[in-house]
Formats: sequence, C-alpha cells, structure tokens
Amino acid sequence: MQKTEVESGSRGPLLSLAPMEGLTGHTFRRIHAACFGPLDRYYTPFLTPPRVGSSFGKRDCGEVDPDNNAGLDVVPQLLTRNADEFVWAAELLAKMGYREVNLNIGCPSGTVVAKGKGAGFLRSVDELDAFLGEICRRSPIPVSVKTRIGIAEDAEYDEILAMFRRHPLAELIVHPRVQKDRYRGIPRWKPYGETLRTAPFPVAYNGDIFTCGDMDALLAAYPETRHVMLGRGILANPALARMLGGGPALTLAELEGFHDKLFCTYEAEMGGNAVFRMKEWWFYAKCSFADPLSVHRAVRKVRTVKDYRAATETIFRNGKLADAPGFRAT
Repeated sequence: MQKTEVESGSRGPLLSLAPMEGLTGHTFRRIHAACFGPLDRYYTPFLTPPRVGSSFGKRDCGEVDPDNNAGLDVVPQLLTRNADEFVWAAELLAKMGYREVNLNIGCPSGTVVAKGKGAGFLRSVDELDAFLGEICRRSPIPVSVKTRIGIAEDAEYDEILAMFRRHPLAELIVHPRVQKDRYRGIPRWKPYGETLRTAPFPVAYNGDIFTCGDMDALLAAYPETRHVMLGRGILANPALARMLGGGPALTLAELEGFHDKLFCTYEAEMGGNAVFRMKEWWFYAKCSFADPLSVHRAVRKVRTVKDYRAATETIFRNGKLADAPGFRAT
C-alpha cells in the first residue's frame, strides 16, 4: 500500500517503476522487490475504471488488492476520459487505503490513441483542461499525471504545459517524446527542464535511463531532479535501481534466481501461458547478456513449459552477462 511521500536526499532522486502492461504487474513488483530490494514507488499498469456503482474487473482487482501490494508504495494508474468513472474509481481506491491516483496521458498505443485516451487525450487540450479541473476538484485523493509532450511536434508542449500549470496536480511525470515517436529516437530533455523550471507542483522524469551513465548525465544537466521513473531499464537489468544507489552490479546467479521465482509464480497463476508472459520479459532481459541474439534465439520458438525450462537452463549455464547490462533496441 502507499506510504508517505519519499523525499529525495543525498542518495539521489526517488526511483519508481513505470506502468508497463503485461510486464510490471503485482507479481513482478513483489518478486522484484524481494530479490533486489523495493523501489521507492511503483505504478500499476493502467486500470480501466469501472462504471459508476460497479467494481473493478477481475484483473484490475488483482492489481490493487492491498494484499498483493503489501509493504510497497503503489500508485494505481487509470486510463479514461470519463470524469465520473475516474472519480468513482478514485473513491474505490481511497477506501482501499491508496493515497494518490495517476492519470495516463502517455500511452502511445494506436488503439488507445484512436479512442482519445492515453496520449490521444493531448489532441484535445481544452477537453483535457476541463477534465483535469473536474477530477482534481472531485477526487477524494490527490491526482498525478503521466504525460507525453504532444502528438506529433515538440512545439505542442507549450500549450500543454500551460494547461497543466493551471491544476493542483500531486505530480507531473514527463516522458519527453511525442506520441508518434512511440519509443524511438532520443528523449528531448529541454521540455522536461522547462517543466522543472516553471511547474508549481512536483515533477518527475521518465525516459531511457538504462545505465548509471544515463542517470549521471540527466543529473548533471538537471541536478534539481527529484524523481526518476524507470521502465525498460529495470526489465533489462533488474539490479539497475540498486546500482543507481551505489550498490553492486547484477550477477548471473541472482538473475537466474529472479527468473526462476518469476516463472514459477506465473506458472502457478496461469499454467502454460506463463511461457508467453516470460517471453515478453526476455525481450528486455536478453540485454543483460553479452550475446543477446543467442538468448533471443534460444527462447523465441519455445511453446511448452518443458521446452522453455530446457532453453532457459541452457541460457544460464552457458551465458555470460554483458560488461554493462542495459536495454538496447535490437
């Protein structure tokens, strides 16, 4: 459940885990925290608010079940453009003990954007302005936002940021790409810096922090950074947050132990479908290895639990970690 605000200090910025659909759910959060130590904060993959008067669906109930998040600082994220349903969901979450709710205005998925949700909401700044005014006024718990900087052009962000500044947000998490970038190209730090300089509320950074060097560069440019959200970097190197805090690098033995606990738990939850859930994780985790292509080849065609176990035993028996594990597009 959620704790009090964690303030950054001499140890560096607050570190959180990004909401990544199918990847950073409650099972991953619990096992990662047990193996590598808890991050300061976690955000759930986006939840669909139920209709007013109804309960969360089965999958979303699991994400926000207090028992599944015990001991962790978790912020539920909602994906919607219906103010009544957002407020209703916030009321349900408040009763469970959550103390903040996050609005997703960052998802670049074409199917989400086509419905005017996620980053698609940025097409209608006036509507988003009215929406934020209503939910900030009516929500029983503070509202934070995770956003992109526009749909097609960085210049869109001037109007978007001016709109955000009119609202009493608990925090604005900035992923400085536009929707059409998806995850390609290099994040633009200038809009993030402008947000830090002018926003009347706390600001967080998200985007391509994959190594200690990436974090050093961000903090050299913007030393006032107080909160950094990690996503693909943690999936590729689950020890990244520990390393950013000055701790030891990832070892092959602990990566194998983490993998085994994750797979066994998924298998207990979903049977053979755990193989396909783990293959999503391997898309990123292969980057921990010196030869990610061989890892990819070992797991890409497996379908059964038996074949999956054989493939991963070979990976951990013969594989060698990269000198500097970190996500890289391949």
